[in-house]
Amino acid sequence: MKAMKSEIAHEVVSRAALTRVQTQGMYDLLASYFEGVSPEQFAFDLAEKNWVILLMRGPRLVGFSTLLVYETTFEQEPLSVVYSGDTIVAPEAWGSMALPRIWIASINQLRKVFPRGRYYWLLLTSGFRTYRFLPVFWREFYPRFDYPTPRNPKALLDHLARERFGTQYDSQLGIVRFAHPQQLRGEMNQIPKARMTDPHVVFFSHRNTGYGRGDELVCLTELASANLTAAGHRMVDSKLLCIP
Repeated sequence: MKAMKSEIAHEVVSRAALTRVQTQGMYDLLASYFEGVSPEQFAFDLAEKNWVILLMRGPRLVGFSTLLVYETTFEQEPLSVVYSGDTIVAPEAWGSMALPRIWIASINQLRKVFPRGRYYWLLLTSGFRTYRFLPVFWREFYPRFDYPTPRNPKALLDHLARERFGTQYDSQLGIVRFAHPQQLRGEMNQIPKARMTDPHVVFFSHRNTGYGRGDELVCLTELASANLTAAGHRMVDSKLLCIP
């Protein structure tokens, strides 16, 4: 009889509170699935973040996502932004909803620390699996296959991308090209043919034709209760704060 795998636990840690063991485990996990990951670049990227979500199966790290939560302004209005940095979930944990559940719950908690204005998720992705989180959990997001990005969301997306990435952002394509991109290894860097029946995946592959070399598609969605899909609402733990 096969032993049952232990459930996946989570922890939300401030970047400053990470231990050396946790930090090394994050680097080892990222480097095992991405090419082009150096210890120096990983440390540099991590240093600009302020929160980290850790996914654990027993003592083993099986996934994490780094977050930079900050306040800015757009057209003289205050707003808060959640920028997702390095994110990886090991294949053994792909079936778990732990990451989206704790991700949404953690945003609720961080509103206490960053209370100004409307909340937006600034997401960069070179992988279709990460892009696929958007239509699953959020009603309105951009860019998308079935609706052109309206003028105001496009202006906000461009503003946030230029503010954070400067000349690395190509506003015509909506793509960020880093000087030292990270590329998924082996088969993980390919889109399975079976997934090309999904219009969201097809759109991602056409919009970000350089995903295989690490080009990042810039995406934006508002983090608001009214913008959650039914699946998104199920991810909100009733024991935690709800998105207002």
